[in-house]
Amino acid sequence: MQTRLFQYLVLIVFIAPLLVSCAGDRGSGFDEEGNLYGRISISGAWAMYPLTVLWAEEFRKEHPKVQIDISAGGAGKGMADALGNMVDIAMVSRAVTQVEVDRGAWYIGVAKDAVLPTFNTDNPHKTRILQQGLTRAQFQEIFLVEGRKTWESFLGVSGNTVINLYTRSDACGAAEMWAHYLGKNQEDLKGIGVFGDPGIADVVRNDRLGMGYNNIAFAYDIRTRKPFPGLGIIPIDLNGNGKIDPEEDFYGSLDQLIEAIAAGRYPSPPARELYFVSKGIPENIAAVAFLHWILVHGQKFVNEAGYVGLPPEIINSNLIKLPDPPDV
Repeated sequence: MQTRLFQYLVLIVFIAPLLVSCAGDRGSGFDEEGNLYGRISISGAWAMYPLTVLWAEEFRKEHPKVQIDISAGGAGKGMADALGNMVDIAMVSRAVTQVEVDRGAWYIGVAKDAVLPTFNTDNPHKTRILQQGLTRAQFQEIFLVEGRKTWESFLGVSGNTVINLYTRSDACGAAEMWAHYLGKNQEDLKGIGVFGDPGIADVVRNDRLGMGYNNIAFAYDIRTRKPFPGLGIIPIDLNGNGKIDPEEDFYGSLDQLIEAIAAGRYPSPPARELYFVSKGIPENIAAVAFLHWILVHGQKFVNEAGYVGLPPEIINSNLIKLPDPPDV
C-alpha cells in the first residue's frame, strides 16, 4: 500500500504540470455575487506538497470557485517554474539565494520542518542504531567520503555489512539542507541517486541495509504519528558521547519531534523554514488571498499535518510583505 502511494506521488510530477497553464494567462477576481474565483498554480518541493495540498483543500471549502493546481518535483524545479512565470507560486524548502532574489524572487515563510536520516527497520543492527545513533562527524564520513562503508565500523562492533547509501537525484531542498548540516552542498553528497522524497523512502524501506534521508512528511505517518512501517529514523548523537541521551531521544512520535524542532533541540539545518516564492510581488488576486489565508488561518493545520508552525512575530513580518488582502 505504501509503495503504491509513493509511486502515485511520483506520477503526479509528470501529470500535474500538463494541467497547468502559464501563470500570466490566469484571470482572478470576484464574480457578481462577490465570490472569489480564479486559478492558482503551485510547483516545487516535495517537503511542502502534503501541507500545501491540505491548505488548498481547506481554502477551497471557503472559496470553491478557486482552482488550485499543485505539483511536486523538487525545490529547484519550483523555483525555475516561478522565475520563468510558469506558475504563480513555488514551494521552496531551502533558503532563497541572493542570485534568485536578483532575478526577481519574492518570498514569505509559511512553516518549518526538518530533514531526517533514515534506515530500514529490518537492519540487523537496529537496536544498536537506535541506542547509539550517529554523530555529525560520522554522517560526514558516510555521505561525503567516497568508498565502501560498513554499518559495523560506525557502530563499534565486528562485521562487514555494507551501507547501501541513497541520495536525491533531483535538485531539492532536502538534499541541500542535509548537505548544509554536513558542511557541504547537495552535489557533494555520495550515494545512489533517487528521484523525489517518496522515491528515497521507498527504496530505503525495501533495502534492509539502506540509509537515506527524508523530509518529515515522508518519514512519519500523520495518522499514526509514528514512522512509516519499515522506515526508521537514525537518531543524531548531538553531544557525541556514543549514546542517545533522554534529551536527544525525540523520534518516537511525530509530536515529540515537532516539539524538539520548535524548541531548537533538533539542529538547524537540517531543520529549516519553508517558503512560498513568486516572480515579484504576486498580482494574482486569488493567490494573494490564499497566501493571506495561510498566514492568518492556515497555521492551525500545520502541526496536525506534521510540520512546525511559525511564531507570531515571523507571521506578522511575512504579512507585511504581502499586498493588501482582497476583500474576501
